[in-house]
Amino acid sequence: MLGAIGLDEGQESAYRALVALGAAEVPDLAHRLTLPVPQTERTLRHLERHGLAAQSSARPGRWVAAPPGVALGALLTQQRHELEQAELAAVLLAEEYRAEADEPAVHDLVEVVQGASAVAHRFHQLQLGAAEEVCALVSGRPQVVTGTENEAEERASVRGVDYRVVIEREVLALPRGIREASTALARGERVRVTGQVPTKLVIADRTLAMVPLTSRGAEPAALVVHASGLLESLTGLFEAVWRESLPLLLGTSGAAEESDGGPDATDLEILTLLLAGLTDASVAKHLELGLRTVQRRVKGLMELAGVTTRLQLGWHAYERGWVAR
Repeated sequence: MLGAIGLDEGQESAYRALVALGAAEVPDLAHRLTLPVPQTERTLRHLERHGLAAQSSARPGRWVAAPPGVALGALLTQQRHELEQAELAAVLLAEEYRAEADEPAVHDLVEVVQGASAVAHRFHQLQLGAAEEVCALVSGRPQVVTGTENEAEERASVRGVDYRVVIEREVLALPRGIREASTALARGERVRVTGQVPTKLVIADRTLAMVPLTSRGAEPAALVVHASGLLESLTGLFEAVWRESLPLLLGTSGAAEESDGGPDATDLEILTLLLAGLTDASVAKHLELGLRTVQRRVKGLMELAGVTTRLQLGWHAYERGWVAR
C-alpha cells in the first residue's frame, strides 16, 4: 500500500508495527517481524532516512514512529510534486514529438520490437498509455501475453479506458478462458467471439497499433505501427472483425432477467456460449453445470420461444433481444 512512496513490503511492515507499538527496542521489533536483528536495524535506518522513524533521545536503542499524518503527508506531497514535474516533462516531450512527426519518414512509421520481455513490456506500455480506447484481437495461441488476462488491461479499465476485444472461440475452451472473459466483462469491457481472428492485434486510441511478426516457434517479435495508412488499414480490419463477431454475455454482463418469465442469467450464459460454437459438454464444464442441466435449460428455452430446433432458437434469441446482434 505504501509502495508508491518508496517503501517495500518489509519496510512498510516495520513502520506499521512501530506505529502499533509506539516505541520499541530493536530485538523486540525483530521478534515481532520474525526478522534477524541486523536486517531490522537496516530497515529502521531506511525509515529514518524517510523521516518515518527516529531513535529515542531519552532511551538509546529504542525507536519511535513518526506521526503518520505528518510523515506520510510530507512524502505524499513530495511524490505529487515529482509526478507533476514528470507530467509536465511528458507534455513537453509529446509536443516536441508531434512537431518533429508532422512529416515523418517512412522508416519512422513502424518499429520492430524483439524478444519476449521487450514485446510484453511494449504491449503493456501501449495499454497503460491509452487515454480513450483499446481495441484488440485475441487468439487462442498466446506467446507472450496470455489470453485476456494482464495487469495493464485491468489498470487501464480502472482509469476509464474503453475496451473492445474480439476473442477466438478457442480462447473460451482454454482452462481459464471463460473465467478471464467473465472478469473482463465485469470490468465493463465489451467482448465478442469469432471462429478465428486473422491476426493478433492491439490498437490504442487509433494512434498506435501492435501486431506479431513471427510465427510459433521463433523468437517473439512484434511490429509497432504509428499513425499512417497502415494503421488505418489495421483499424479497418479490427472494425470488420468486430462487426461480424458475436457479443459475449456472461454472468451479470448480459441482459437483466425478464419479468415475464424470460430467460435468467444462466440461460443467457448457456445460450451465448452455444451460439459462440461450444458444445453442450463444453458449456457444462466451463459453467460447472451438469450436462443434463444444460440440455434441460436449452429445451426450456426452446419451449419458451415456441420453436423446435436450435437454429430457430438462435434466430428467436436475436429477434427477442436475448442476445445482441
